[in-house]
Amino acid sequence: MNEAKGSLRSIEQKYKLFQQQQFTFIAALEHCRENAHDKIRPISSIEQVQSYMEHHCSNATDRRALHMFLDLCAELSRLCLRFEALHAGTPVTNSLLDKCKTLVSQSNDLSSLRAKYPHDVVNHLSCDEARNHYGGVVSLIPLVLDLMKEWIAHSEKLPRKVQQHGAT
Repeated sequence: MNEAKGSLRSIEQKYKLFQQQQFTFIAALEHCRENAHDKIRPISSIEQVQSYMEHHCSNATDRRALHMFLDLCAELSRLCLRFEALHAGTPVTNSLLDKCKTLVSQSNDLSSLRAKYPHDVVNHLSCDEARNHYGGVVSLIPLVLDLMKEWIAHSEKLPRKVQQHGAT
């Protein structure tokens, strides 16, 4: 469990760096959307960000910002698998983990996601951007991190025997 908590803390630190790059990330998505002649659709999936980076990204700064987002998503996905292996789970922890896995799925539709208080990632976007294009993609990571912290909190309350089930 301590190793999983350490991994989550490491991801949170990387996310803090990513937050500092949010304007660069949004600009990169905007440039890619322009290059792809795709200015109408919102950014709706991790898969779409990946495709933009591979096919429509024209400079290193944009590529670096998109890559940072995709790396965080991949790390969150791997951490879901590690959490799953820690213990058999309870209905509560299984539900939290299922939500996490769904959210970080490559093709999951993110367009309707919106992080709420205390997360202010959506507040940094203009109204049009938040409502129509990027609100979901910038909300993904804080929402998954919250679910993972909740999973850890519930898991730590389980009897030791249940926690050790996955470790044997």
